Amino acid sequence: QAAVAVRLGKEQALSAQRAQMDALTAELRKQDEQRMVIERTIEPLRSAVMELQLKEQAARLAVEQFAEQLKTLGADVLQLAAQKEQGDLPRPATVAARITSTQREIDSLGAVNLAALQELNESTERQTFLASQELDLRTAMETLEDAIRKIDRETREMLKNTFDQVNHHFGILFPQLFGGGDAKLVMTGDEILDAGVQVLAQPPGKRNSSIHLLSGGEKALTATALVFAIFQLNPAPFCLLDEVDAPLDDSNTERFAKMVSSMSKQTQFVFISHNKIAMEMAHQLIGVTMQEQGVSRIVAVDMESAARLMGEDA
Repeated sequence: QAAVAVRLGKEQALSAQRAQMDALTAELRKQDEQRMVIERTIEPLRSAVMELQLKEQAARLAVEQFAEQLKTLGADVLQLAAQKEQGDLPRPATVAARITSTQREIDSLGAVNLAALQELNESTERQTFLASQELDLRTAMETLEDAIRKIDRETREMLKNTFDQVNHHFGILFPQLFGGGDAKLVMTGDEILDAGVQVLAQPPGKRNSSIHLLSGGEKALTATALVFAIFQLNPAPFCLLDEVDAPLDDSNTERFAKMVSSMSKQTQFVFISHNKIAMEMAHQLIGVTMQEQGVSRIVAVDMESAARLMGEDA
């Protein structure tokens, strides 16, 4: 209890110190704000003082320059001062402005160019030629922009149609390969020409998720469904599959084999496999064996003929 009491006393003292520190911090912040207000007030005065100092320095340099010029010209300073007192002299600024204006006019005249008329004619011809070229370039640019807009429009339409067809076939083939579920393709942007494509796959018994969250076999089967969906757009006479069924289990391999068998009515499939279930759907087997060390042999088997022979033996 004594320790608790000491602790409470310490905590109260700490709270008091913190309150005092907060008060000091607030006072410091207030003083900083006042300092900033004073600095903002002083800054225009400093600028004004600096400006006056620059004007004073410029005036002093001007007096020295004018005195040096009067001395160089041998002018009677006393007489000029008397005329100034009487008001007969123009103001120095007026005289300097006149001198500057006159000098500028002289400089603008430049040297006399006897070939100016010929240069004018040449410049006029060149200006006409350049204007004609500019018109041609603008016309060509407008034509190219129209062509680009047309290409973009047609490309959007073709890409949208292709995407819809692939998405449709993908939604049909995916449940066939998985024995259920759902899958679709989703654009990841508003502009179809720049957007990416995300694959959303939902195998039976799983929540809808990205393809990155699936297992290896599910990824392979989903990729197969997507490839076959693209293949449906423009089927080729033959298709080569290289160990596509390697990561699949037996049930998925059977569904894969059934799909390949159904698609083989329009397309000839050549596939490489070590899976006996996939081999059973083949019409012709070609194997590689090595009866002797280092010597490979090709063994071909006609599955239909082999089935008939086995039926006859039975």
